[in-house]
Amino acid sequence: MDSNTVTKRTKPKNLVQSIERVSAILDVLGEFPQGISFGDLSTKVDLSKGTTHRLLSTLAFLGYVRQDAETKKYNLGFKLVELGNRMLSQIDFRTEARSFLVDLAESTKETVHLVILDQNEVLYIDKVESNSHPTGLRMASMLGSRIPAHCSAVGKVLLAALPEKQLNRLVSSKGLPRRTENTITDLGKLKEHLELVRKNGYALDTEENEIGIRCVSAPIRDQRSEVIAAISISVPASRMKAHVLKKRLKDQVIGTALNISRKIGYQGV
Repeated sequence: MDSNTVTKRTKPKNLVQSIERVSAILDVLGEFPQGISFGDLSTKVDLSKGTTHRLLSTLAFLGYVRQDAETKKYNLGFKLVELGNRMLSQIDFRTEARSFLVDLAESTKETVHLVILDQNEVLYIDKVESNSHPTGLRMASMLGSRIPAHCSAVGKVLLAALPEKQLNRLVSSKGLPRRTENTITDLGKLKEHLELVRKNGYALDTEENEIGIRCVSAPIRDQRSEVIAAISISVPASRMKAHVLKKRLKDQVIGTALNISRKIGYQGV
């Protein structure tokens, strides 16, 4: 699954320039896990070397950026890991869901994801890969990575729970970019599809986000019956056709999502 897609948000008029520049630096550093040289970083963020150096020095002092002593390349700092872990720990249902995700991955021998809708994108907050299947899928998705919502099973489950006005605003802001030949790019067709998702209680991704990957997803609800997250099972398209995915795994992902929902206070059926 392509986790490198960046979708643009509407830019407010009152952004603080220095913070915007820091954000740009951190975003670029995140794209280079092996590190990036000072010169290349300065070029990519389109800032002068003097400005880039001042910002990097401050970020390094605070722990948000680190520089390799040998290569002199810059990487993200461990302070971000600390903050990320604190943020994840605040998502209570993630801890509650973990054992269910592990059980689902082992029983299906497939990769399982837990996601939320954040800033109108799918945000991965947990992932369990099964080591049991000889041709098991190894997903490129990482915790904290994002993908568009309209072309993924988890995203469609989350979009199906939105009021129509909110959905319209999301599409107006994000658009419906085509990821594959199977991506739904028409708002009317997407709304028809989401109506089926609401009716059926699950969604399929039939190679709509990435060719070669199929997924089935179901929603997680809280004590107010509101959809707050979604889980999915992902499989190689070469190993499992869409109708087989639906037949074999749909009930398991729906059942697991319901069990997680009940664990966090959902009283429905």
